[in-house]
Amino acid sequence: MSIHSKKSVKNITVSTIRGMKSVEPITMITAYDALFAKLFDKSVEMILVGDSLNMSFSGKSDTLSANMELMLYHTRAVCRGASRPLIVFDMPFGSYTSEDLALKNATRIYRESDAQALKIEGGKERANIIKVLTQNSVAVMGHIGLMPQFVRSEGGYKIKGKDEKNIASLVEDAKAIEAAGAFAIVIEGVKCEAAKAITDAVSIPTIGIGAGLDVDGQVLVWSDMFGFFEDFKPKFVKQYLDGAKLIRDAVDVYVDEVKSKKFPSDEFTY
Repeated sequence: MSIHSKKSVKNITVSTIRGMKSVEPITMITAYDALFAKLFDKSVEMILVGDSLNMSFSGKSDTLSANMELMLYHTRAVCRGASRPLIVFDMPFGSYTSEDLALKNATRIYRESDAQALKIEGGKERANIIKVLTQNSVAVMGHIGLMPQFVRSEGGYKIKGKDEKNIASLVEDAKAIEAAGAFAIVIEGVKCEAAKAITDAVSIPTIGIGAGLDVDGQVLVWSDMFGFFEDFKPKFVKQYLDGAKLIRDAVDVYVDEVKSKKFPSDEFTY
């Protein structure tokens, strides 16, 4: 039975997400403020407070300059807007370069926000960090494949899983992350054959973004899927709304009505 079909829908937990693997597709969306988090609250299982906000809302060229203060500010806002989904904090670049630093920042996240989990980019080379966090009661979501925080070291956004050797390496990454105690793994920007191999190799849910259908769930950046971010559109993004056009059209109507003194009419005047 779908969790959406129950009369009384309880808040989503890490255990809920684990239990959905191979049972029901998992939905995840980004949010950065209380307003949109409230709109998404009753619909999706997870909300990711993604460092993608650095590009979508700060106008930066990549995610790398996002820091703990920025991410905590937006996470607290999201937590005030949504109560039902599992809220995941996206660990910013440089915040988990060692076991001690990762644990210090994870502890701060739990103390200063109501986020239930955090996400870390990296495969087997980050398994030791994930293990330290999970052994200290921190819920961790892994992230492999195309990793935005690696954009400068890799010379751009590179699609992964193009050959058997790389697929095998990704599977090793996923298994190491699972063994370290992660409850789920984001798989980004990989060929669909690779995503399927990874999903079949682990017993925890995989969440795809640009990874095809053979995963346990999907995540999209809200400003991409609703057509608000116009700088570029990745191939994997389906736009469910032409948000930018709707806003521009509405603003044009407002400006016209102010200029022509149609607004405010008696209906909107004390």
